[in-house]
Amino acid sequence: MEKLTKPIVDKRSGFCKANSTFYSKRKPVPLPQNHSVDVTTFISSRAHHGRIAFVDAATGRHLTFPQLWRAVDSVATCLSDMGIRKGDVILLLSPNSIFFPVVCLAVMSLGAVITTTNPLNTPREIAKQIADSKPVLAFTIPLLVPKIADSNIPIVLIDDDQADSPKNPKIVSSLGEMMRKDPSPNRVGYRVSQDDTATLLYSSGTTGASKGVISSHRNLIAMVQTILGRFGSENGDQEQTFICTVPMFHIYGLAAFAMGLLSSGSTIVILSKFELHEMLSAIERYRATYLPLVPPILVALLNGADQIRAKYDLSSLHSVLSGGAPLSKEVIEGFVEKYPTVSILQGYGLTESTGIGASTDCLEESRRYGTAGMLSPSMEAKIVNPDTGEALPVNQTGELWLRGPTIMTGYFSNEEATSSTLDSEGWLRTGDLCYIDEDGFIFVVDRLKELIKYKGYQVPPAELEALLLSHPEISDTAVIPYPDKEAGQYPMAYVVRKAGSKLSETAVMDFIGQLVAPYKRIRKVAFVASIPKNPSGKILRKDLIKLATSKL
Repeated sequence: MEKLTKPIVDKRSGFCKANSTFYSKRKPVPLPQNHSVDVTTFISSRAHHGRIAFVDAATGRHLTFPQLWRAVDSVATCLSDMGIRKGDVILLLSPNSIFFPVVCLAVMSLGAVITTTNPLNTPREIAKQIADSKPVLAFTIPLLVPKIADSNIPIVLIDDDQADSPKNPKIVSSLGEMMRKDPSPNRVGYRVSQDDTATLLYSSGTTGASKGVISSHRNLIAMVQTILGRFGSENGDQEQTFICTVPMFHIYGLAAFAMGLLSSGSTIVILSKFELHEMLSAIERYRATYLPLVPPILVALLNGADQIRAKYDLSSLHSVLSGGAPLSKEVIEGFVEKYPTVSILQGYGLTESTGIGASTDCLEESRRYGTAGMLSPSMEAKIVNPDTGEALPVNQTGELWLRGPTIMTGYFSNEEATSSTLDSEGWLRTGDLCYIDEDGFIFVVDRLKELIKYKGYQVPPAELEALLLSHPEISDTAVIPYPDKEAGQYPMAYVVRKAGSKLSETAVMDFIGQLVAPYKRIRKVAFVASIPKNPSGKILRKDLIKLATSKL
């Protein structure tokens, strides 16, 4: 009988020539053999020595692990009594709070589906999500009730006391009331399988219309296991304390802080909204060990380091976790110099991959400057030429495709968007132009959709931005495609000059002209006071394109 030969994988890069696939070099994540298990049961059955699960940073109010799981059971019992069944969608509209995870875990334990939305969204944006996801019940805080006032959805207030709450016939209960109910061991139960839908999160509209991302219980369990592998085991029985600065309505906040870290017995200190002083005070007060953040916050910690260290005791902190955009060499080394006892860890992921994709798991890995990290456990990747569809080897740039246990099931009620993003073999097209080096580190070069097409040539804006930032008189910049009848598009630069600089448009164009191929030259420059960016530091190119083309 012929022996099946296992594909030969290069140990250093993780690349297999036979199928042009990169394999993760990290230890694979174990998934439960029992097919009929929901993510709530999976998390609550993990053994650990943790005592306090969630703390409200502002008030000190907290939930111990026994209180948390009792609250989850009580809320699930009430939901079941209200007729909530497997597959029903529940909307959660709330800022971060210690009650946010209670709602999520209770809903998912019934096989119902949680959909979250940003409290800063307008009533119109929320109405659009409601029309798409069709929730049968909404949880929200009194302040946000007006944002869903025009819908006919019954509301549960995330409030202790309904008496002080706005009088509204749609309000059917309060979370406080639900949590006081005795859990019923014989509530209506449905067998929930790992393939069932757990969450419906709407993917950022910065890459087109917002779409509902379907994540299964298996996706979330794999995410939990990845997080446990990263933060749960290396410290033995020592439980960690995390500051939750990231929004729980976002995939990373939801999967990591409302779910994953509970499995390790960690304590999560929750900030209801981000404020630098509150965050630093919370690190000191609760002796936090891990701090997740986005690059702009890390830069603020670096720039204000001397005053911050004089005012706050941050000696408990041993790691910061940065995501959203890769950190530069200057930022990493500057931070390490100012905070020598703190490691910088980085992560890369999408809503469509349940927040998982790549990570650097120690300072040494983060010092591969500009990297998004190595492939997460059990994740496979391909680098695909966007024009030919050919899968490329090491150190070649193409679109990053990912496949693994955290990749979404698809987009909700959107066959067209699903088939253009997920192929029949389960590969997710990320829309990011990347290369993977000889040691298996991923580098994000640009967004595929942001490429400038000049006479058929592809020009990545990030390359020109990096060159412009090397000019001594430029403090910030963004490059966008500018429409042109002859060329299709050409690169236009928005530039923020350093104080006192008299740099001219011609000087900027000449500077780049000496450094790049003719088709990459910048052919238009505008000076601005600042570059618009989203909270995680990504340039809002759509806004700049609108600004540039509004004058046409």
